[in-house]
Amino acid sequence: MTVTLAAIRDCLDGQIPAVIATCDLQGIPNGSYVSQVHFVDADHIALSFQFFNKTRQNILANPVATVMVVHPLTAARYRLHVRYLRTEKEGPLFENMKAKLAGIASHTGMSGVFKLQGADVYRVTAVTAVLGQTVLPTPPRKSLLAAVRVFAEATQRWNELSDLLDGVLAEIQAQLGVGHSMILWLDESGERLYLVASRGYAQSGVGSEIQLGQGVIGVAASARTSIRVTHATSEYTYSRAARDSIRQSQLADRLEAEIPLPGLPAAGSQLAVPITARGQLLGVLYLEHPADSQFGYDEEDAVVTMAQHLGLAAYMLGQSATASTERPRAKRRDPVPEGAAVAIRHYEADDTIFVDENYLIKGVAGAILWKLLREYTEHSRQEFTNRELRMDPSLPLPDLSSNLEARLILLQRRLAERCPCLGIEKTGRGRFRLIVARPLKLLEAR
Repeated sequence: MTVTLAAIRDCLDGQIPAVIATCDLQGIPNGSYVSQVHFVDADHIALSFQFFNKTRQNILANPVATVMVVHPLTAARYRLHVRYLRTEKEGPLFENMKAKLAGIASHTGMSGVFKLQGADVYRVTAVTAVLGQTVLPTPPRKSLLAAVRVFAEATQRWNELSDLLDGVLAEIQAQLGVGHSMILWLDESGERLYLVASRGYAQSGVGSEIQLGQGVIGVAASARTSIRVTHATSEYTYSRAARDSIRQSQLADRLEAEIPLPGLPAAGSQLAVPITARGQLLGVLYLEHPADSQFGYDEEDAVVTMAQHLGLAAYMLGQSATASTERPRAKRRDPVPEGAAVAIRHYEADDTIFVDENYLIKGVAGAILWKLLREYTEHSRQEFTNRELRMDPSLPLPDLSSNLEARLILLQRRLAERCPCLGIEKTGRGRFRLIVARPLKLLEAR
């Protein structure tokens, strides 16, 4: 019986090793296990190339092979007739398979042995079912198409980026049942991601960073591809972002300048998906679960679609906030701050801000806060607009307006968590005001 490759994607997750059969030019057959069979599209798969063995020699000499795969839940077997096309040693496909192989290797105790050298791409010429006893398939946990529809409709309700980010994570939990998730945004350098929203963790971790290429989150961003790991792995777990700039500055001895990234101690399932808009990377949507094998191909497709909706909605909100001509509300007179002065120390090298010797924020968010504080102390200003920040040449903001909005969200949430005497309050579309509850003493450190 002939079946389609797309219909048996669950057989290609590596939970049950596949077997590949090849022949040399003399017709002598050879069979061996293959760690991973990766679904590329309806007509192609990729096999993990780890060793230069007899299988590899045969394929290079005679590109025709047969692959046997097994469904992990029903035990149904399928025979794939394939023809070798090429080997990819870099790029999204390679990075995706490398991450997935790391999960398989860690789960089976083979981390020191399973090292991907390349992704061998094959064309599938036929798929046939093998007769034999099987188990009835389990019903799907939920209609993912219906979940995506509800999610897409929900993204139309939010008019502020902060509401969108929090709402997206809430909808993911409601529609997919995933209780641990986070959204990270790309910083202005294009080298790091910083956390702007999280759900399900004891500490929010807002402001924590991770380097592109580090862990499953960083790899998804750098390779611009979704990364799904179905088993716990040490290689693709969280890794702290590089802090070279801080280590080389006056802050080298201030370890508190790193905000811990939240996360499960040992995530059995991980899914990281790039968030893009108009061809540009905005950030990464990350989901994790303590149990193994919680995210399959269908869940990955659903979350990729959700991330696309999120990216478009974030882009449109960013454009709207910057271009807004909404009339400002009447200015409010705040009471004169009382009490002991709060020392705000600014380090010019990387715009790091300390409040009474406690680390608060750095980078562009730190530069924005320092500008607001100077305007307040020098000119008694409290009302500001996104537009004036966007046009300020001293703030290294990228072209995407959503990055400014994300930085303001980060700053607002860090102040709420770490500095109750300061705050940022939205006063309208593209407008906000600085809240000051105690006298300030600004100190410049070089």
